[in-house]
Amino acid sequence: MTQFIKTNITPTVKYIGVDDTNINLFENQYVLEQGMAYNSYLIQDQQICIMDSVDKAVVNTWYQKLQEALDNREPNYFVVLHMEPDHTAGTMLVMNNYKQCKLICTDKAKKMITQFFPQCNFLDRIVTVKENDTLNLGTHTLTFITAPMVHWPEAMVAYESSEQLLFSADAFGKFGALCNETPDWACEARRYYFNIVGKYGAQVQTLLKKVAKLDIKQILPLHGPVLSENLNYYINLYDTWSSYKPETEGVFIAYASIHGNTEEAAHILYNKLQEKGVKVAMNNLTRDDWAEGVEDAFRYDRIVLMASSYDGGVFTPMENFLAHLKAKTYRNRKVAIVENGTWAPCAARTIKKELEELKDITIIEPIVTIVSSVKDCDIQALEQLANALTNS
Repeated sequence: MTQFIKTNITPTVKYIGVDDTNINLFENQYVLEQGMAYNSYLIQDQQICIMDSVDKAVVNTWYQKLQEALDNREPNYFVVLHMEPDHTAGTMLVMNNYKQCKLICTDKAKKMITQFFPQCNFLDRIVTVKENDTLNLGTHTLTFITAPMVHWPEAMVAYESSEQLLFSADAFGKFGALCNETPDWACEARRYYFNIVGKYGAQVQTLLKKVAKLDIKQILPLHGPVLSENLNYYINLYDTWSSYKPETEGVFIAYASIHGNTEEAAHILYNKLQEKGVKVAMNNLTRDDWAEGVEDAFRYDRIVLMASSYDGGVFTPMENFLAHLKAKTYRNRKVAIVENGTWAPCAARTIKKELEELKDITIIEPIVTIVSSVKDCDIQALEQLANALTNS
């Protein structure tokens, strides 16, 4: 479903990005099993334009690729769509080595440049652009479209009209190096979206409305593959995600167990739901990737939060998971709760209090309380809950 061309995007647009196959944490928090791609592009026309840079871990390789692609010509423009450091480590290299090059960015990005590069001496070569400003390179024309909070306030995207290319910055990005690219784009794109961009669904909706007016043949993000086939598939997913609509009918079970009893209950409930023909996924919040848990919480229309009581509240992995959901504006879901406790079960009360701060959350009854170990009465209660989840 994805197509990626590592050298030429088109005869006049070259890919000069770099894979980092050594990185195992993105933003020092998101697990990467397949590395990360840092994308950058070069438009070759009467005027030569660099589209973004890369992370410092791979900036030297990027600069070598840039020089090879330039083939002794000098760039006229360096466009910075997004000022985050994983896309701007080459800024000083470009601006110090190509003295005639102008840097194109938004006004907010210009203010950030001196924050990240206090030694910069090229402020007089920075040209700021605003909504619908254009840059003519010859046969290519870039139109700039602001995209504030997708996912930083200075971000923008650029549309190249002659070849109908959308340089989409962090939108439509995904985790994973291109050398490890798999056909299943949606899995790691979904995890990337909800954990990196997901808080800003309203802003993504605004951007989608802007680009809906454009004829687009290829989407060129700053992470992940260039998208050039079945673009409606990707755009429709982004519309679903940014509208906080469930993507999949099913149940996601997120559990946090201390001594294994809550885990046992989670597996019982999982099996009962499967027996009823319900699509179900599960995450052990104490062991599994919590970011995948956030992804699945947004993916499915129903979720079960199962946790032990702890220190008068809820076991910390569940507490942390709820904090992540709140930070990403979790909403519009049906939620069931299963708690465990020995002398004073309090996890359910704590979870409900956290859920009250979220919008459009419906609690599915019954709330199940397990006292220490799973007993026959608890299995019956889990059966009732499975029925309620199936019929909700």
